[in-house]
Amino acid sequence: MKKRYLALAAGILLVTVSCNNNKDDKKLTDTVIMDSTTSYAATHLASYTTVKLTADLSKLTDSERRMLPLLIDAADVMNDLYWLQCYGPQKDSLLQAVKDEKTNAFIRINYGPWDKLNNDTPFVAGVGPKPAGANFYPPHMTKAELDQSNVPDKHGQYSLIRRDSTGKLYSIAYHDAYKVQLQKAAGFLKQAALLASDPALNKYLNMRAEALITDNYNPSDAAWLDMKDNHIDIIIGAIENYEDGLYNFRNAYEGYVLIKDKDWSAKLAKYVAMLPELQQGIPVDAKYKTEKPGTSSDLNAYDVVYYAGQCNSAGKTIAVNLPNDEELQKTKGTRRLQLKNAMQAKFDKILIPIADELIDPSQLNRVQFDAFFANVMFHEVAHGLGIKNTINGKGTVRAALQEQGSWLEEAKADILGLYMVTKLVEKGELKGDIENYYTTFMASILRSVRFGAGEAHGKANMLAFNFFQDKGAFEKTSNGHYKVNFDKFRIAMNDLTKLILTLQGDGNKTEVEKLQKEKATVRPPLKTDLDRLLQKGIPVDIIFDQGVKALGL
Repeated sequence: MKKRYLALAAGILLVTVSCNNNKDDKKLTDTVIMDSTTSYAATHLASYTTVKLTADLSKLTDSERRMLPLLIDAADVMNDLYWLQCYGPQKDSLLQAVKDEKTNAFIRINYGPWDKLNNDTPFVAGVGPKPAGANFYPPHMTKAELDQSNVPDKHGQYSLIRRDSTGKLYSIAYHDAYKVQLQKAAGFLKQAALLASDPALNKYLNMRAEALITDNYNPSDAAWLDMKDNHIDIIIGAIENYEDGLYNFRNAYEGYVLIKDKDWSAKLAKYVAMLPELQQGIPVDAKYKTEKPGTSSDLNAYDVVYYAGQCNSAGKTIAVNLPNDEELQKTKGTRRLQLKNAMQAKFDKILIPIADELIDPSQLNRVQFDAFFANVMFHEVAHGLGIKNTINGKGTVRAALQEQGSWLEEAKADILGLYMVTKLVEKGELKGDIENYYTTFMASILRSVRFGAGEAHGKANMLAFNFFQDKGAFEKTSNGHYKVNFDKFRIAMNDLTKLILTLQGDGNKTEVEKLQKEKATVRPPLKTDLDRLLQKGIPVDIIFDQGVKALGL
């Protein structure tokens, strides 16, 4: 994003758009003129603040500096693909028809006319609710229709479901549906590989290029895990399944271009070896923690220099745990990436102002960046703890819980990350008082619940907030501040850990749905506090001034 997008315009032109995602059926129709004071975008653009995304390039070689623009070009293709998956092929028509600058900018932030941080609220006149399955499935297709069909790869990660001229469902692989774009991105990766002096990076870039045009990601994921000495990195492809709200099966495209902070990464390496011991100490019945977490995983710190696609839409990712394939995790482990510069930006621009407004003054000094960094870091590490397969023959947790799986997995990572921090502080492996980590976690909940019920991390934090509140882990003072009860906070952490791992291990989708309805929602008193943050002008998230020019290349 090159503009700040915060100035008010005199008026706004909104368009009526049908919510049908078929190319032949989607049409721009009547226009409606509104004053800017009624513009949804005019209000909600102020929820974002712009940050210039830069990094120290001084340690890069000349070849590595020349690689960065090529990697950014490859990642930028993921923007086009994610638009197609979120909204369909009519991006340009929509943007051209919406003349108001702020509404146009807000569409770009959300990759469509639905506000991702406000339960996918439509903000262009005439647009209906966002389809649960985004543009992965045909309009009006029901889950029952697909489940009862004999469509090949009907629940695949890398295919689309479409209707033929007779109305019959069929599947089409990503590498066929998006052939032109994927070949373009693969070409940029291969050009970058020619400049890579590190053999492992050269191998990965060539294999990732092949993965894009075949949808066979595991070999390149394994090669990515084998890289150890590279300074620059790229995560690119169809990776996360959050956008598929119908099943949480189909993956959306995204890209990150990264520079590794080797000094910070060296400090973090020791924690992965502790995972088996920490797994055994999880406060849950033994049958829910029999799986052994891998210890070959990497824990590294990076500065991210470009976001694209899913990770760039609305709320920005500040840590990554990949790959997602359960079998590859068992055999090769994972890599946890802490995006240090983005994390610092959110701490400075969002978390501290929230804490100043809502955390009790007596505990305000306990909100610290080191604690924030650790809580986020161990959230990602905690994805490797717990349970991946149900204990009763229902298959993987992901398959058993379907569309309820992603948000509960994020809730698990939140709470097990906090459990890990608690244990490591007790063992003397982490510095600082546990009260600092708990208070910072509380402030972080107040940051993340603003992501809304339409987003997995938002649901996860709403669950934590409501569960902890019901357990007395914090109180609301007469001055409207939140004050942590540290003893009850720890008890609530253990109780929530047990609940989540039991639901995952049992593959109990019905109870997970019930839990979401009862506790993964914003209750009225919290809504009042969140409105208060908005009125104070505290941003919900950040947008980036990013790319080659921002880096000074």
